[in-house]
Amino acid sequence: MQTLTPILPTVTAAFLASFVEVVEAFTIVLAVGVTRSWRPALTGAALALALLAALVLAFGPLLALVPITMLQFAVGVLLILFGMRWLRKAILRSVGVIALHDEEAAFSQETAILNRQANDRRADYLAGLASFKAVLLEGVEVVFIVIAVGAAHGQTLYASLGALAAFVMVMVVGLAVHRPLARVPENALKFVVGLMLTSFGIFWTGEGIGAHWPGADLALLAIFAIVALASLAMVRWLRGTYPVSARRLAR
Repeated sequence: MQTLTPILPTVTAAFLASFVEVVEAFTIVLAVGVTRSWRPALTGAALALALLAALVLAFGPLLALVPITMLQFAVGVLLILFGMRWLRKAILRSVGVIALHDEEAAFSQETAILNRQANDRRADYLAGLASFKAVLLEGVEVVFIVIAVGAAHGQTLYASLGALAAFVMVMVVGLAVHRPLARVPENALKFVVGLMLTSFGIFWTGEGIGAHWPGADLALLAIFAIVALASLAMVRWLRGTYPVSARRLAR
């Protein structure tokens, strides 16, 4: 019987990670729709979603053929690498080495590109292609996260529900305000997602090599706390040792 302890982190990780990715894809689709027209914007997005669905239907069942320990180890290692990438960027943004991601700036940049292509005979095609690429690239990350955090313990359904909830929330809010979701604390979300994915990765890798975690699934919470404390300590240390002038230049 499934317990709430592993399900809640799975849903939360999938929701937060998917929320960030969907916000970034929505910004591009919105720019295409507002600048050019909604037809190429929605057509490109729909084709990307259809391709993602086909990939999931084609390769998803293959996971059932992989031995569970091998799957846990492979997924765990990938999650550590994936989570550490998110965490590294979030830490560097917190320190000021990397500029914070700005959805308004991304919207303006994409709008400027589309305006320059306005007189091109292929304008609708290029606009649809921009929408397709944005949804496909961000969608691939969402699919990977959903499979990674859910497959190792048979919780893909719960992870999918978290991702679906994020998608619906972004679409409802974004279409209601009809502008980029610039006020979303994206770096904070990426920091938390990085912590969660790294923690899941450590947990699954341990199970994959036969480790028996004290407290079973509750160990995931302890791993998260340790990774979080280490990351926050790193942020504090970097802020104290990295010169403010150098941080400004790095931007």
